[in-house]
Amino acid sequence: MILRTFEDLEVWKIGRQIRKEISILVKQFPVDEKYRLTDQMLRASRSVTNNIAEGYGRFHYQENIQFCRHSRGSLDELIDHLIVALDEEYISEEQFNQHKSNILQCIKVLNGYISYLKKAKEEK
Repeated sequence: MILRTFEDLEVWKIGRQIRKEISILVKQFPVDEKYRLTDQMLRASRSVTNNIAEGYGRFHYQENIQFCRHSRGSLDELIDHLIVALDEEYISEEQFNQHKSNILQCIKVLNGYISYLKKAKEEK
């Protein structure tokens, strides 16, 4: 498969699905969390795909890798926000586990993409 745009990247597709799921999830949060936890979770989930896309558009492998690392940080941040939502009883243990599992899968694929980029950089 030839990659034509960042939209062809499997990791971006997984991140997009996570972003959609988080957007749906936070709609059940209390209104007083709108400019706190809800906003932070939306921003973190959007940052995942934003950074993958921006890195893809960079000319150098190292820049792409750095943006992917930012994306990975946003995924970890999102797990922490889910822990807060669980602790505040905004989500169930089952919801937490499902979303965390999806995020960990995205991290795994992202780490693979970063490894691919590092290898491509070394071969250049």
